[in-house]
Amino acid sequence: MPYVRTVLGLLSGLAACGAVAFLGYCVYFDRKQRGDPAFKLRLREKRRAQQQKAEGRGAQLWDPAKNEKLQLFLQEVRMGELWLSRGEHRMEVEHLSNALLVCGQPQELLKVFKHTLPPKVFEMLLRKIPLICQQFEADMNEQEYLEDDPD
Repeated sequence: MPYVRTVLGLLSGLAACGAVAFLGYCVYFDRKQRGDPAFKLRLREKRRAQQQKAEGRGAQLWDPAKNEKLQLFLQEVRMGELWLSRGEHRMEVEHLSNALLVCGQPQELLKVFKHTLPPKVFEMLLRKIPLICQQFEADMNEQEYLEDDPD
C-alpha cells in the first residue's frame, strides 16, 4: 500500500507542476503579445476588416431594386386575391401570372397556388405560363434593343 500512495503522490505532484507551468506560459505569452506594438495594429486592422465586411453585408441585404420587385410581387398577389374574391377569374389569372413573372422562386409559388387556388383557376394559370414566358422574352429583347440603340 505505501507503494501506491507514493505513486499517487508523485502523479499529483507532476499534475500540479504541469498546471503551474501551463499557467506560467499563458501569463508569459499574454504579456509578450500585449507588449508587442505590432499586435495592437494587427488587432485593429482585423477588427476594421470585420466591421467593413459586416457593413458590406448590410448593404447587400437592402437592395432597392429587390425591394421594388418585392413590392410589385405583393401588389400583384393582392390584386389576384381581390379578383378571386370578386369571382373574376380572368383578371385574377392575369395578376397572379404577373406575380409569377416577378417572383424569384416561381416553382415554389406554383406549389402554393396549386394548394390554395380553385382547380379551374390553377389550370387557367398553367395555360397562361407559356404566354407569359413569350411576353417576357419579347420585353427583354426590346429592352436590349433600346439599350443598344444610340438614338
